[in-house]
Amino acid sequence: MTGPRIDLLFLLNQSAHAFAAQVGEALAGLELSVREYCVLMKAAEGEYTQNAVAEMAMLDKTTMVTTLDNLERRGLAVRRVSSTDRRARIVALTPTGSALLEQASKAYNAAVAAALEGLAPSEGEAFIEALQHLVEGPWATPSHTMTLRRRAPASGS
Repeated sequence: MTGPRIDLLFLLNQSAHAFAAQVGEALAGLELSVREYCVLMKAAEGEYTQNAVAEMAMLDKTTMVTTLDNLERRGLAVRRVSSTDRRARIVALTPTGSALLEQASKAYNAAVAAALEGLAPSEGEAFIEALQHLVEGPWATPSHTMTLRRRAPASGS
């Protein structure tokens, strides 16, 4: 039996972990985690509920609550009641959060540039385009929302 020609799962997994570590290092000086940066970035894109930001940031509800608690404690974000649904909470950046996001975005962009610096500019562009095509097409369903297939229980004797 022959193994896979290309271990795409390993390549994608390794790249995601390595890049997340590089971004984490870039944000460490700002005392901001990758998760916190992602939540601030998504919340800054518009007026979104806590659940919508969690979905955009690919976070489960418990992790989102913990992350927002930390951001609120640091004065970077607030949760306020939605004007259209009093049960929903809108995530908004404070002025301090917006200023930190601006600094963090510069650090993030530098990490992206560093990650792609081993590629020719056209290769980097092609790589990003290919990833965007995949996540907007066949990989559009986020992994955290997919139903996991479990083995059928073994029949007992």
